[in-house]
Amino acid sequence: MSILKTVISFFTILIIFATSNNIVNAEPQVPKEIKPYAEDWYVTPEDIIWDIIFPVIDKRVTKEYEGKEDLSFGWKKQRIVNIVYNNNHSYDISVRVQVPENNNDPFEYAEDLVKVRLSPSCDSPKIRCSHGFGVEVLEYKRLEQ
Repeated sequence: MSILKTVISFFTILIIFATSNNIVNAEPQVPKEIKPYAEDWYVTPEDIIWDIIFPVIDKRVTKEYEGKEDLSFGWKKQRIVNIVYNNNHSYDISVRVQVPENNNDPFEYAEDLVKVRLSPSCDSPKIRCSHGFGVEVLEYKRLEQ
């Protein structure tokens, strides 16, 4: 019986050493090409704009509701209400957002309007433009108080 225990112990140790070398030296596989996250999804221009301006709006909502982190965490976009093209090759985008009014009722929202300037990077003699990429909040209004 002791020989059987010795053989089982030997093979157990052998398996541990054999597999531990592969685990330590494992390298993540790098995909050769980028594949779409979901091929059957439909993405609108509004979705693309929203992905670009979201971080700046999120920081501003958090700043506006400082001290009320529970409220600023639960905000959500309502819709883009206006886009204006400026002569300096930038866009002023007005977005309506909803922020929870209080922690007790998760279905009560206040509406706010955020105006953001989106300046795409442009460095082309054809359009006489040479500014870098930028997103900034121009105006923040609480519509219902």
